[in-house]
Amino acid sequence: MKRVQLLSGDITKLKIDAIVNAANKSLLGGGGVDGAIHRAAGPGLLEECAAMGGCETGQAKISGGHNLPAKFVIHTVGPVYGNGQGGEAELLASCYRKSLVLALENGVKSIAFPNISTGVFGYPKAEAAQIAVRAVGDFLDQYRLPERVVFCVFDDENHRIYQRLINHSPEDSSAPPQ
Repeated sequence: MKRVQLLSGDITKLKIDAIVNAANKSLLGGGGVDGAIHRAAGPGLLEECAAMGGCETGQAKISGGHNLPAKFVIHTVGPVYGNGQGGEAELLASCYRKSLVLALENGVKSIAFPNISTGVFGYPKAEAAQIAVRAVGDFLDQYRLPERVVFCVFDDENHRIYQRLINHSPEDSSAPPQ
Protein backbone atom coordinates (compact mmCIF):
# COMPACT_ATOMS: atom_id res chain seq x y z
CA MET A 1 0.00 0.00 0.00
CA LYS A 2 2.19 2.77 -1.32
CA ARG A 3 -0.22 5.54 -0.33
CA VAL A 4 -0.34 4.42 3.32
CA GLN A 5 2.12 5.50 6.00
CA LEU A 6 2.57 4.74 9.68
CA LEU A 7 3.70 7.43 12.11
CA SER A 8 4.09 7.46 15.87
CA GLY A 9 3.27 10.68 17.65
CA ASP A 10 0.74 13.39 18.29
CA ILE A 11 -1.92 13.62 15.57
CA THR A 12 -2.61 17.26 16.49
CA LYS A 13 0.90 18.26 15.33
CA LEU A 14 0.67 16.81 11.82
CA LYS A 15 0.90 19.21 8.90
CA ILE A 16 -1.66 17.40 6.81
CA ASP A 17 -4.91 18.32 5.03
CA ALA A 18 -7.20 16.51 7.48
CA ILE A 19 -6.98 14.65 10.75
CA VAL A 20 -9.68 12.29 11.94
CA ASN A 21 -11.10 12.71 15.41
CA ALA A 22 -12.21 9.59 17.28
CA ALA A 23 -15.17 11.51 18.66
CA ASN A 24 -18.12 10.78 20.90
CA LYS A 25 -21.70 11.27 19.70
CA SER A 26 -21.96 14.83 21.03
CA LEU A 27 -18.85 16.00 19.09
CA LEU A 28 -18.21 18.31 22.04
CA GLY A 29 -14.90 16.86 23.14
CA GLY A 30 -13.97 14.20 25.62
CA GLY A 31 -10.92 12.22 26.62
CA GLY A 32 -8.06 10.71 24.65
CA VAL A 33 -7.60 11.82 21.05
CA ASP A 34 -10.93 13.70 21.10
CA GLY A 35 -9.88 15.87 24.04
CA ALA A 36 -6.41 16.44 22.62
CA ILE A 37 -7.83 17.60 19.29
CA HIS A 38 -10.32 19.96 20.94
CA ARG A 39 -7.62 21.44 23.21
CA ALA A 40 -5.19 21.97 20.32
CA ALA A 41 -7.83 23.37 17.94
CA GLY A 42 -9.15 25.90 20.43
CA PRO A 43 -12.65 27.12 21.27
CA GLY A 44 -13.65 27.68 17.64
CA LEU A 45 -13.81 23.92 17.09
CA LEU A 46 -16.16 23.43 20.02
CA GLU A 47 -18.39 26.21 18.69
CA GLU A 48 -18.47 24.70 15.19
CA CYS A 49 -19.12 21.20 16.55
CA ALA A 50 -21.96 22.43 18.78
CA ALA A 51 -23.77 23.63 15.65
CA MET A 52 -23.46 20.19 13.99
CA GLY A 53 -25.99 18.50 16.25
CA GLY A 54 -23.88 15.47 17.08
CA CYS A 55 -23.03 12.40 15.02
CA GLU A 56 -24.21 8.80 15.03
CA THR A 57 -21.95 5.77 15.44
CA GLY A 58 -20.32 4.77 12.15
CA GLN A 59 -20.95 8.20 10.60
CA ALA A 60 -18.64 11.19 10.07
CA LYS A 61 -18.85 14.98 9.87
CA ILE A 62 -16.25 17.55 8.82
CA SER A 63 -15.20 20.84 10.38
CA GLY A 64 -12.43 23.35 9.98
CA GLY A 65 -9.09 22.75 11.67
CA HIS A 66 -9.11 26.06 13.57
CA ASN A 67 -5.78 26.33 15.46
CA LEU A 68 -4.49 22.98 14.20
CA PRO A 69 -1.94 22.66 11.37
CA ALA A 70 -4.59 20.55 9.57
CA LYS A 71 -7.12 22.37 7.39
CA PHE A 72 -9.94 20.00 8.39
CA VAL A 73 -11.01 17.76 11.24
CA ILE A 74 -13.17 14.81 10.27
CA HIS A 75 -15.12 13.64 13.31
CA THR A 76 -16.25 10.02 13.39
CA VAL A 77 -17.91 8.06 16.15
CA GLY A 78 -16.63 4.53 16.56
CA PRO A 79 -18.56 1.74 18.21
CA VAL A 80 -18.27 0.80 21.84
CA TYR A 81 -17.00 -2.77 21.82
CA GLY A 82 -19.34 -5.31 23.37
CA ASN A 83 -18.80 -8.94 22.53
CA GLY A 84 -17.87 -8.45 18.87
CA GLN A 85 -21.24 -9.85 17.75
CA GLY A 86 -23.22 -6.58 17.74
CA GLY A 87 -22.15 -5.24 14.36
CA GLU A 88 -19.12 -3.45 15.80
CA ALA A 89 -16.82 -4.46 12.93
CA GLU A 90 -19.14 -3.01 10.28
CA LEU A 91 -19.64 0.19 12.29
CA LEU A 92 -15.88 0.60 12.72
CA ALA A 93 -15.23 -0.01 9.01
CA SER A 94 -17.95 2.54 8.26
CA CYS A 95 -16.05 5.15 10.30
CA TYR A 96 -13.08 4.81 7.97
CA ARG A 97 -15.17 4.72 4.78
CA LYS A 98 -17.36 7.70 5.74
CA SER A 99 -14.29 9.71 6.76
CA LEU A 100 -12.60 8.93 3.44
CA VAL A 101 -15.75 9.88 1.50
CA LEU A 102 -15.77 13.29 3.24
CA ALA A 103 -12.08 13.65 2.45
CA LEU A 104 -12.73 12.86 -1.21
CA GLU A 105 -15.68 15.28 -1.39
CA ASN A 106 -13.54 18.06 0.10
CA GLY A 107 -10.45 17.51 -2.07
CA VAL A 108 -8.33 16.27 0.83
CA LYS A 109 -5.03 14.92 -0.48
CA SER A 110 -3.62 13.77 2.87
CA ILE A 111 -5.44 12.43 5.92
CA ALA A 112 -4.38 10.96 9.26
CA PHE A 113 -6.34 8.46 11.32
CA PRO A 114 -5.92 7.70 15.02
CA ASN A 115 -6.84 4.32 16.52
CA ILE A 116 -10.63 4.63 16.45
CA SER A 117 -12.55 2.92 19.29
CA THR A 118 -9.50 1.32 20.94
CA GLY A 119 -9.36 3.60 23.98
CA VAL A 120 -12.27 3.94 26.38
CA PHE A 121 -14.57 2.33 23.77
CA GLY A 122 -12.65 -0.91 24.37
CA TYR A 123 -12.17 -2.28 20.86
CA PRO A 124 -9.33 -4.86 20.79
CA LYS A 125 -6.36 -3.12 19.16
CA ALA A 126 -5.29 -5.84 16.72
CA GLU A 127 -8.83 -6.46 15.48
CA ALA A 128 -9.50 -2.72 15.10
CA ALA A 129 -6.25 -2.25 13.16
CA GLN A 130 -7.14 -5.08 10.75
CA ILE A 131 -10.50 -3.47 10.08
CA ALA A 132 -8.88 -0.04 9.60
CA VAL A 133 -6.20 -1.24 7.18
CA ARG A 134 -8.69 -3.29 5.16
CA ALA A 135 -11.27 -0.46 4.93
CA VAL A 136 -8.64 2.10 3.90
CA GLY A 137 -7.04 -0.28 1.39
CA ASP A 138 -10.39 -1.09 -0.21
CA PHE A 139 -11.19 2.63 -0.53
CA LEU A 140 -7.81 3.50 -2.01
CA ASP A 141 -8.22 0.72 -4.58
CA GLN A 142 -11.28 2.58 -5.90
CA TYR A 143 -10.40 6.27 -5.58
CA ARG A 144 -7.53 8.57 -6.53
CA LEU A 145 -7.89 10.73 -3.40
CA PRO A 146 -6.63 10.92 -0.81
CA GLU A 147 -3.12 10.57 -2.15
CA ARG A 148 -1.71 9.82 1.30
CA VAL A 149 -3.27 8.12 4.33
CA VAL A 150 -1.41 8.12 7.64
CA PHE A 151 -2.15 5.84 10.55
CA CYS A 152 -0.92 7.93 13.48
CA VAL A 153 -0.37 5.80 16.56
CA PHE A 154 0.63 6.87 20.04
CA ASP A 155 2.13 3.71 21.53
CA ASP A 156 4.59 0.96 20.67
CA GLU A 157 1.96 -1.81 20.73
CA ASN A 158 -0.15 -0.14 18.04
CA HIS A 159 2.96 0.68 16.02
CA ARG A 160 3.94 -3.00 15.92
CA ILE A 161 0.39 -4.07 15.01
CA TYR A 162 0.05 -1.59 12.15
CA GLN A 163 3.59 -2.20 10.90
CA ARG A 164 2.80 -5.91 10.51
CA LEU A 165 -0.49 -5.23 8.74
CA ILE A 166 0.80 -2.56 6.37
CA ASN A 167 3.76 -4.72 5.35
CA HIS A 168 1.51 -7.65 4.39
CA SER A 169 -0.78 -7.86 1.41
CA PRO A 170 -4.57 -7.62 1.91
CA GLU A 171 -4.74 -11.29 0.87
CA ASP A 172 -2.79 -12.28 4.00
CA SER A 173 -4.53 -15.46 5.08
CA SER A 174 -3.87 -14.75 8.77
CA ALA A 175 -6.25 -11.79 8.76
CA PRO A 176 -9.66 -12.82 10.13
CA PRO A 177 -12.78 -12.06 8.12
CA GLN A 178 -14.50 -8.77 8.81
